[in-house]
Amino acid sequence: MIHAAIVGLGWWGKNIADAVQGKSSKLRFVHGVTQELDATRDYARAKGFRLSATLEEALADPEVQAVVLATPHSLHCQQVQQVAAAGKAVFCEKPLSLTRADAQRAVDACKKAGLPLGVGQNKRFWPSCTELRRVVASGVLGRIMHVEGHYSNEHSSKFFAPWRDLPSETPGAGMTGTGIHILDAFANIAGPAEKITAQFISHREGGDPRDTVSVLFKFKNNISGFLGAVRASPLYFRVHVFGDEGSVEALDETRVIVRLKGGRTEVRDFPKIDSVLAEIDAFADAVAGVAPYPISTDEMVNTIASFDAVIRSIASGDSISL
Repeated sequence: MIHAAIVGLGWWGKNIADAVQGKSSKLRFVHGVTQELDATRDYARAKGFRLSATLEEALADPEVQAVVLATPHSLHCQQVQQVAAAGKAVFCEKPLSLTRADAQRAVDACKKAGLPLGVGQNKRFWPSCTELRRVVASGVLGRIMHVEGHYSNEHSSKFFAPWRDLPSETPGAGMTGTGIHILDAFANIAGPAEKITAQFISHREGGDPRDTVSVLFKFKNNISGFLGAVRASPLYFRVHVFGDEGSVEALDETRVIVRLKGGRTEVRDFPKIDSVLAEIDAFADAVAGVAPYPISTDEMVNTIASFDAVIRSIASGDSISL
């Protein structure tokens, strides 16, 4: 059993703790870090971990073997480096950073320390996405030529927090909340991007975000792609991979549609799982040396490289070459 600290106990940090504590046979939280100690004491007591106000106190705790970061985005790179320097394995919620350079710094710090790095891309663990990758790897689609992805939800309205509305924390509108998951899928399926062209349109009236992001991709292996993200529209998730012999589409958490030449179409449905628990268990396996974390550090950096390019394209109105 890996003993871990969770840093950040806001909406998503509590989601992680709720998914893991008492449910995982591989990791348990023994320490929590929050700046709202009084408001969080009852929650921590119910979950069975002690509280402190700083990351430094968690790193000084001899029982803590690993750290899970659920903190504001701009803090991730520095905190990953700090945790690695203290000799603790680290799991960082997405996005790993806001720039490619910082993503590389975070990865390099963990490599230098010889420690595993996990990143919170829980959609990777959805049964639909697992099956999509299996179908692509099988070769049944032939040569892969194009990828599409769309992820929209209402979380920007339902779980609004002032820091999430700061351009310094959430550049690119829906990219940090939803679009980053599509970028992760693209990094895994299509590899590093070569050229990115992004468009941002705002429909905002008042405090509630209303905007869209549309992105065109050319990947280094000559695959094309595009991405869409809408704030705040009802939940919709799709990743679609097209080959010259067929296509495979992941829809939401549990459905996959395979379309092959000759009009053959198959719909596959899978049982739902707790993807947050699955990603933390995978991180625990990496810490224990059982298996590497299933998202490679190259994929982590390539995801943020694409994210960085999307933000720069939105700002400049130009295509960005990577």
